[in-house]
Amino acid sequence: MTVRLTRQGAVRGRVSPDGVVSFLGIPYAAPPFGPLRFSAPALPEPWTGVRDALCYGPTPPRAPYPPPFDALVPEDVRPGEDCLNLNVWTPAPEPGAGLPVMVWVHGGAFQNGSGSTSGYDGGAFARDGVVCVTFDYRLGTDGFLHLPGVPGNRGLLDQVAALRWVRDNIAAFGGDPGQVTVFGQSAGAMSIGQLLLLDEARGLFRRAILQSGACHHFLRPATAAGIAAHLAAELRIEPTPEAFAAVPLAELLLAQGELRTELRSRPDPALWGEALLNLMPFEPVRPELSLPGPDDPGVDLLVGSTREEYRFFLVPTERMDAVTEERLHVMAAAYGVDPEQALPLYRATHPAATPGETLAALATDWFYRVPAIRLAEAVPGSYLYEFGWRSPRYGGRLGACHALDVPFVFDRLHDPCYAALLGPEPPQALADAMHGAWVSFAKTGDPGWPAYDTDTRSTMMFGPEPGPVADPRPEQRALWEGVR
Repeated sequence: MTVRLTRQGAVRGRVSPDGVVSFLGIPYAAPPFGPLRFSAPALPEPWTGVRDALCYGPTPPRAPYPPPFDALVPEDVRPGEDCLNLNVWTPAPEPGAGLPVMVWVHGGAFQNGSGSTSGYDGGAFARDGVVCVTFDYRLGTDGFLHLPGVPGNRGLLDQVAALRWVRDNIAAFGGDPGQVTVFGQSAGAMSIGQLLLLDEARGLFRRAILQSGACHHFLRPATAAGIAAHLAAELRIEPTPEAFAAVPLAELLLAQGELRTELRSRPDPALWGEALLNLMPFEPVRPELSLPGPDDPGVDLLVGSTREEYRFFLVPTERMDAVTEERLHVMAAAYGVDPEQALPLYRATHPAATPGETLAALATDWFYRVPAIRLAEAVPGSYLYEFGWRSPRYGGRLGACHALDVPFVFDRLHDPCYAALLGPEPPQALADAMHGAWVSFAKTGDPGWPAYDTDTRSTMMFGPEPGPVADPRPEQRALWEGVR
C-alpha cells in the first residue's frame, strides 16, 4: 500500500507485483444528485484521515446497451451516488517526478460506457513511464439533455472538472500537470473535439488524441430542445429540470433506452433533425460546426479512425445484409453526396461489394474518417492514422470495425471484455506498435511518423505491417470536399 495527498485528503493505493500503483474511485466532483442534479459539477467534500482507493467507485446511471452490443461492449455497473470519480495508475515515483500524463475519455454514444471497465486499465501506460487517468462523467439525460435554466453540456463540464483535478493533484502521483495528453474514442473523441473549442478547457491539456471522433458530431440547440420535449412528452411531464428530476431513476433510464430505439425505428426528420444521421439522441450542444484554427487550441493533435468503422453497427445486427440498392442511394443522398457519383467511386475499390458493404464504407467516411481529416487539415502539424487490422469475428465480416483499436492502444489484448471483438489470437506486435506510438506522442508530441499536410497527406496505417502511406483512397476523400 502507498499513500498520496490530494487537495481533498489523503488516498491509499495498491501496489501491483510489477511495481505499478493504482488509486481507484477517487471523487473529483460531488455526487450530482439532490440539489446538485442537473447543475455544473461541484467540488467534492474533503475528508479526514486516509481514504482507501482500492476499488472502482460507483458508475453514473445509464440504460444498458441493447443486444447485441451488450455482448460486444460489456459494461460494469456499480450503484451509488458518488459516481463522478477517477482512477490513477502510476509507476510510483516520488511526488513531483514530472512524468507525462494521459487522461482517457471513454466512449459510449453519450449514453453508455465507464472509465472503470477492465479494458481501460492504465497499467500498461504506467509500466511505460506515463501516469494514466480514467474517469466517469454524466451520461444521457443527466449529462447531455438540453434543458432550460440549467447549464448545458453537463457531461462536458464533468470532463473539465476531471481535468482540473488532474491539474491540481497529479503532481502528487508523479505526473506533470503541464504535460497532459487527453485521449478518447468514439463519444470520448467527439467530446475532446468539443473540449478543443471550450474556453473552460483551455490550458488543461497540452496534447490530444482523438480516436474515431472529431468535431462534427453535435446537436444544434433547436434540435436538442425538440428531443428534450419529445422525451418529456413520452414521460408525460413538462420539459423542465424539476420535472425530469422527479421521475424515478429506473423509469427515466428505461425511457432513455426506448428513445434510442425510437430514433432508429421512426426516422422522422421533423422530430430528430441532425440526430437522425448521427443516430445519437444525446450529444454535446453547440450552435454550429466549428473547427480549431491554426493557432487555436494550441495543442498537439493525433487523430484517426478504423478502416471499416461502420461494420460494427451493421454486421452484428444483421442489418448489412438487409440493405437494398434503393436504401443505399437514399443514404448516400442523406449524407450529402450524389449517389451517381459517389457509389461508383466506392465500388471501384471493391467491385463485388454488396449494397450493405458499400453503405458501411460510405458511412465510415461520413461518420469518422472525413471528420478526422478535416481536423488534421485545420491544425497544421497534426498526425493522422488509420487502423486496418481485421477481426476474424462474424466470419471475418466484422473487419477493422469501430472500437477494435482500443485494446491495442491499451495493450490489453487478452482482457475478457474484448474477446467478442478480437477473436483468439490478436497480434501483439501491432499492440506494441500502436501503444508505443501513443506513449511516444504523450512524451514528445511525435508518434513516430510524418505529420499530416495537404501536399503529402501522410497517414499512418496500423495493419499487419504498420507504416505511413501518402493519401490513402484519394478519390473517396476528394468526394467529400465542400460536403463534410
